[in-house]
Amino acid sequence: MMGEKREDGLIVKGMTSPLNPIAQLQLRFKDLETNFHGWLSKQSLAVEAAIVTATSAVQGAAIGGFMGTLTSDVTSAFPTPPVDASLSPQAMASFKQAQALSGGPLMQARNFAVMTGVNAGISCVMKRVRGKEDVQNSMVAAFGSGAMFSLVSGMGGPNQAANVVTSGLFFALIQGGLYKIQEKFSKQPAEDIFYSRTRGMLANLGLQNYEKNFKKGLLTDNTLPLLTDSALRDVRVPPGPRLLILDHIKRNPELRERR
Repeated sequence: MMGEKREDGLIVKGMTSPLNPIAQLQLRFKDLETNFHGWLSKQSLAVEAAIVTATSAVQGAAIGGFMGTLTSDVTSAFPTPPVDASLSPQAMASFKQAQALSGGPLMQARNFAVMTGVNAGISCVMKRVRGKEDVQNSMVAAFGSGAMFSLVSGMGGPNQAANVVTSGLFFALIQGGLYKIQEKFSKQPAEDIFYSRTRGMLANLGLQNYEKNFKKGLLTDNTLPLLTDSALRDVRVPPGPRLLILDHIKRNPELRERR
């Protein structure tokens, strides 16, 4: 079929083949998601927080319900004690904690809905109020998420207030640590300003593989006008690339004047 070229390169002038159904569906979903986020960013803080909380809670409930089906067999191992059972507060707290961790689909759906919904809602409010997204926002959201999870699940000992604070702090520390780890591994390495011109020269000559040789020999941008065949040989640059580099420096007026 005939088509015109677009910026995304999916349609080019001349004979083109249509996208497969999966790719079309992905593009439509991406467009819908982009439009939705654009619309949401223009709403008031209350509306945005409510929608984000609700949608995240639905997603969390789906995940929790699925996980609950996997732990339904474990739940049967914790029979409900009779009403008149004389259990100590500590024993009852342990029983509730086991139920919270191994509950059926409905219980896990509720727990995950609360955790994900509260976390997303607080994150949304913090980001809008502070104007940025950082580890502080993440830890505050995690504290609220852990505190609400403690309330709805009944985890912990008989002191409910202490349980809420302890769970909140535990969630905050875990999520803060994960945020820092993710930030560390996702951060792009800063460009070395001392080798910017050298990197450009090698790229133009198709010799970018020898950038490591320059760095190993501390041949920075300031040393470009001073380069000699022996200096390049010392950092193990082969004869052919050496000739190309020296010829480039010789032909460059700015570098030639600085020699």
